[in-house]
Order: sequence, then structure tokens, then C-alpha cells
Amino acid sequence: MTFNPNANVGGNRARRRGAGAAVAGGGIAGIGALAVILFQLFTGTDISGLVPSVPQPGGGAESEIEQCETGADANTRDDCRLAAGSGVLDEYWVGQVQGYRAPELIVVDGQTPTQCGTASNRTGPFYCPPEETVYVDPTFFALMRERFGASAGELAQLYVLAHEYGHHVQYITGIMEQHPSNGTGPDSNGVRMELQADCFAGAWVGSLPEQRDENGVPYFDPVTPQQIADALHAAGTVGDDHIQQQSGGVVNPESWTHGSSEQRQGWFQAGYQNGLSECDTFAVSGRDL
Repeated sequence: MTFNPNANVGGNRARRRGAGAAVAGGGIAGIGALAVILFQLFTGTDISGLVPSVPQPGGGAESEIEQCETGADANTRDDCRLAAGSGVLDEYWVGQVQGYRAPELIVVDGQTPTQCGTASNRTGPFYCPPEETVYVDPTFFALMRERFGASAGELAQLYVLAHEYGHHVQYITGIMEQHPSNGTGPDSNGVRMELQADCFAGAWVGSLPEQRDENGVPYFDPVTPQQIADALHAAGTVGDDHIQQQSGGVVNPESWTHGSSEQRQGWFQAGYQNGLSECDTFAVSGRDL
């Protein structure tokens, strides 16, 4: 999922916060714990052993993400890619949810306090409902790129971002309130919440050919079959069963919080092929998840 170099991606609302000055950043925690799991499953190791904590004093200063105006900028820098992606996601959801209000996107440098705990390169990307804010420390993506190449990094970033935006939509539309946590297991509300966020991400990816800037320039180059295959692979790697296997444990569906690899791939593909109308994971029986 590469940005069209000529697309205008300026005017996004993303901000940088933290006491550090890194332009690369970190993992996933909180609602939709995805990026850390991605790293663990790609490498077979715990990201906490690879990404040291970066203690920083304070962490409350904010600044604009500068020199992020074109798709070429977004293809070059992680922070700009995330900022640009947030703007495109907002445009998509404005057309899908009546009264949609955009979340804040904070690109974390080092660490920063939040109402959901400290955002840092150990906790990684997460959505904080009381703040209606997505936090991302992109160190994780730099490590992904080092090990798997730039395309893997780009795909992971946009997939993770779209997934977290899906949690924001669940929050502002009342889905989270209607379906509170009821424990773990293959039929739990937590699993259904994560699968729906995957479906929402797939629906957004499916809409990309229709999204253009104010000059009519497509935001993204055409999505290729290989990129869709990569997206499905990424969805599968964060299945609870795969993670349990990679960690050397026994597959235990009763402990699942995100769903199996097959489920995550299936719901992403359902959204990609058929749009948001296919994303009501709470309306189907457990055997149909």
C-alpha cells in the first residue's frame, strides 16, 4: 500500500509528543494489541527484549509533523506515512459514520503519559478510549523494515493504523458500550471486537481506489494482488492460535482474545471484498466467526 507520490496529504491533524526526538518508533498495546504481536510472530521472539525502554523526563510537549505534504513524503518517513494515513482514514469514516469525529493521532517520541498508561516504544500503538486518541511509537516499524524490507513496514503500519481506527469507530458508535468485555474465549466479545476491527481495516483497504485528494489525484497507487496476499498474511500472523504455537505453548481457544489466524484473515477479506455491511461480528453465531 504505497502512497501516490503526487497526492496531497497535507493538512492532517497528527501531532508529535514526547521528550525524545526519534523519528522511528515502537510496538502495540492497549485495545487491539497488534504490532508487538506482529513482531513476535514474524521473529519468534519477544519485542521487549529487542526494543529497550527509552526513559524520558516529562513527555508532554507537542509539535506538528513537519514537511509532510505529499505522498512522496509519506513513502519516505514513518511519521509522515502515519499522519497521511490518518487523514485518509478520517475522510473514509466521515462518509461512513454519521456525526463521525476524528480521533487524535499522537506519534510518540520516547514516551508520553496518557489516561491509558504510558505510551512508549515498549507499549507501542494503541487506542485510548477516554482520550479518543491513537498513540504510535514507530520504532517498531523501523525494526520491521530492517528485518523484512520496506514493503513489510509500510503494510504493517497502515494495517495497524486502520485496525486502531476501527476501535475508535467502535467507541464513538457505542459498539464498545453495547458489548462490554465478558472474558476470553473464541466466542467472547473481545474476540468479536478484534475481528470487527480487522473487517473495518479490510473495508478501508477495499475503498482505496475511490479515495482522492482535492485535485482528484488518488491517494494510493493501485493495490496489487501481492499486497492483498501480504495483508492476509499479516492478519493471519496475529491469530491467537498462531501466537500460542510460536510461543511453544498449547493452543487453548478458551484463552483467546483476538481470534484465530483463519478468523482474522477471513474477516479482513470479508471487509475488503464486501465492505462494512459484512462487518457485524456480533450478529453471527460463534461457529460462524
